[in-house]
Amino acid sequence: MRRAGLLTSCCSRGIASSIGSSSSAVSTPLRSAILAQIRYKSTSSSNHANAAQKEINAGTFRTGEDLAQQRASSTVPPSEQVPSNPANTTPPLDWNTFFKLRMRRRRVQLAFSATTGLIGFATGATLLPTAMGEPLVAMIPLDPIFSLGILTLASAGVGWLVGPSIGGQVFNLLNRRVVGQIKKKEVEFFSRIKKNRVDPTNSSAANPVPDYYGEKIQSVHGYRQWLKDQRAFNRKKSANLI
Repeated sequence: MRRAGLLTSCCSRGIASSIGSSSSAVSTPLRSAILAQIRYKSTSSSNHANAAQKEINAGTFRTGEDLAQQRASSTVPPSEQVPSNPANTTPPLDWNTFFKLRMRRRRVQLAFSATTGLIGFATGATLLPTAMGEPLVAMIPLDPIFSLGILTLASAGVGWLVGPSIGGQVFNLLNRRVVGQIKKKEVEFFSRIKKNRVDPTNSSAANPVPDYYGEKIQSVHGYRQWLKDQRAFNRKKSANLI
């Protein structure tokens, strides 16, 4: 950069001297204008060279390729950009994992059903014999002991029925990252069950319907066995018709 500035200044001086020596035909104002323009160009080129040298020394100098890459990256839409932290993305849910989560949810619901059933039984056994339960016991035209027993069992049954709802909410809260995928898999799974299950109107005591709702399926192997059971039911039904 410095050599370019020196060459430019030397050239300007040489041109100025040559113009000064052989300018008998050129007027003085025109000569002054040409010299001023040459000095301006030499000064601007030296200033640009100094500025470029400062950028290189500071490490902020960018070539044309860097600027082109920056423009290309800025024109990429946000939907096509690669996420900065792919570790937070949830992997797709496969069928075996879905069946495991489905079985775990059923166990959680069963545990909550047992817990809420015991709570309901204890609540009924504690409150019904008191004055708070007398109007309710009087509504049943039986001996008070039988009335208390029936109402206590009814409170335990209500607790048992409420348990799956609470257990399902707890399970969804603990697995909130895959709840959406579980719901999609359930829709697809039940559509497959509905498509491949047999017609229950042709069942009999000798040929019962094999798991009509697919509740016993706990894996991909279990689903394949369920399909075999459906085909076996249809073959047996056809054999009975013949």
